[in-house]
Amino acid sequence: MLAPFALGVAVFTFVLLIARILKLVELVINRGVPAFETLKLFSCILPFFLEVTVPTAMLLAVLIALGRLSADSEIVALRASGVSLIQIARPIAVFVALTWAGTSLLSLYLRPWAHATMNRTLYEIAKTRAAAGLTPQVFNDDFAKLVIYVDHIDPASDTLLRVVIADDRDPAEQSTLFAQEGQLVPNEERSMLVLRLRGGSIHTFSRTGSSYHKTDFAEYDVRLDLADLSAAPKRAKSARELPLSELRAAIASKRANAESSAAEEVELHRKFSIPFACVVFGLVGIPLGIQPVRAVRSRGFALCLALTFCYYLLLTAGETLAKSEVLPAALALWLPNALLGGFGLCMFAAGAREWTLRAAWHRWLSRTTNRRKRSSPP
Repeated sequence: MLAPFALGVAVFTFVLLIARILKLVELVINRGVPAFETLKLFSCILPFFLEVTVPTAMLLAVLIALGRLSADSEIVALRASGVSLIQIARPIAVFVALTWAGTSLLSLYLRPWAHATMNRTLYEIAKTRAAAGLTPQVFNDDFAKLVIYVDHIDPASDTLLRVVIADDRDPAEQSTLFAQEGQLVPNEERSMLVLRLRGGSIHTFSRTGSSYHKTDFAEYDVRLDLADLSAAPKRAKSARELPLSELRAAIASKRANAESSAAEEVELHRKFSIPFACVVFGLVGIPLGIQPVRAVRSRGFALCLALTFCYYLLLTAGETLAKSEVLPAALALWLPNALLGGFGLCMFAAGAREWTLRAAWHRWLSRTTNRRKRSSPP
């Protein structure tokens, strides 16, 4: 099982990481972010995807390993030897338990730690290479009540060329700034960025529409919140990134204040339900894997993708219903495990009964034949 498991982890994780890898490569080539910092970001992203790909790879390993046994007639030999399905499942159960434990560690401890490390790394990048947080020819809305458009970024000097800013921070006025160029200057002491614009104008409109004025400038500073560029902690510090202790404390605090704790409860149950998918996938994979087939690998990949798609479709629907408070979080998050686990348990029980009945039938037939031979006259 180890070879298909390693292959599954590598392939599934790579597929999910393709978009992020391209973004990280762009940071190194076009924005001048050091390769070490980029690799650090990459290592922080991995736990988010491994939490999903490890159970899927474990299911693939079970299907391919048992499928090979069945295709090579080893299952027939085991049946003829009187080995039960439960005996075959014992080493698989050990492997499933190990993946369950590993995924639980990822979900409970490694993922929150990786998120905190990623925030710190992004903060350091924002200080040293502030322009790395902006994408040219895109309306960047990472800063609160600000939309920044940059036509081009000079990678050598981080100079922003042809800048447009929509500033909605003043409750009485709305401003639009145009500048030929700009430079981002970090202020670490105040956790601020100063966007120093040169050669432009400010167009200011009152909220009531009663006044408008234009101001030309040679140089103008726009203050930005550096925390927004370094992954926006206030917005990104969601329930999904909280450690278990902080998550429980947040739930207790919101319940005490009569506030909705649906998002926190969803994440709390998600931390345990997704690792438990290893057990569910193992329970489903064993009876499916022993079925006699010829194309073991293609069938294994197809079944693995189909079961994983069904599971995460149900999980996503459950999260949506729980966050909308249509269903309790415990029911919504554990329903995919219950449905798929019940299906696997029925199949496993049916396979075990069939195995036992066949063995019993052969034993009874053999004993009957021997009795007839002994009782028949010579």
